[in-house]
Amino acid sequence: MCAIVLAAGAGVRLRPLTDLRPKALCPVNNVPLVDLALARVRPYADAVAVNVHHGRALLESHLAGRVHLSLERSEALGTAGGIANLREWIDGRDVIVANADAWHTGTLDALVAGARDRVRLLVVDRARPMDFGTFEYAGAAFMPWAAVAALPAEPSGLYEASWRRLWGDGRLDLVPGAPDYLDCGTPARYLAANLAASGGASVIGPGAVVEGEVLRSVVWPGGVVAPGERLADAIRVGADLTVQVHPSDH
Repeated sequence: MCAIVLAAGAGVRLRPLTDLRPKALCPVNNVPLVDLALARVRPYADAVAVNVHHGRALLESHLAGRVHLSLERSEALGTAGGIANLREWIDGRDVIVANADAWHTGTLDALVAGARDRVRLLVVDRARPMDFGTFEYAGAAFMPWAAVAALPAEPSGLYEASWRRLWGDGRLDLVPGAPDYLDCGTPARYLAANLAASGGASVIGPGAVVEGEVLRSVVWPGGVVAPGERLADAIRVGADLTVQVHPSDH
């Protein structure tokens, strides 16, 4: 098997953080999200690719020499188009697909263990209506070569291009797992992932200067919390950018 980490998205919902660096490079407990995703897929794959578009230069520099880079230069191809664009590199292998912005503490053992010739999705039961009954996709999938070969070579999403039809036909396997899964697509969920990864403690990045009080917050590398300042339920970048999160949004 090979693996593809999807990291080409614009991260619009995570702005203004993603105005400064691509979502895949935003750190959770001081580790870039893309590195967490790579660590999650490497035990199962003999080769790993990462697709990039938004923030391409920063991601290229960060990943150079570590993975196969799929550069989507003119436009982002979406989750399905990004995989189809890698068909020549995939070359008949089955594929583990992982979203760079997915955070959880579990492994992909259950997803991969029963993998055969059907698409399998890692999911978590939210006990409310989701795309797959009450199950939410938890950011990792197994796709056999036949399913990869059928993807359209154009900008498109996996749900629309493949998974919705398979689900309707009863040909999609759901693998419950990752109960602590969070997608880091919004400031609230990104902050929640940091606090979950740290055991509830505020996360202070390397080189940060903290002279004030920090509660349930993330201070990015090089960030500054001034004397007498109280930073709570927030993300601090540099000395001036504060992304405030309401506690009820966690």
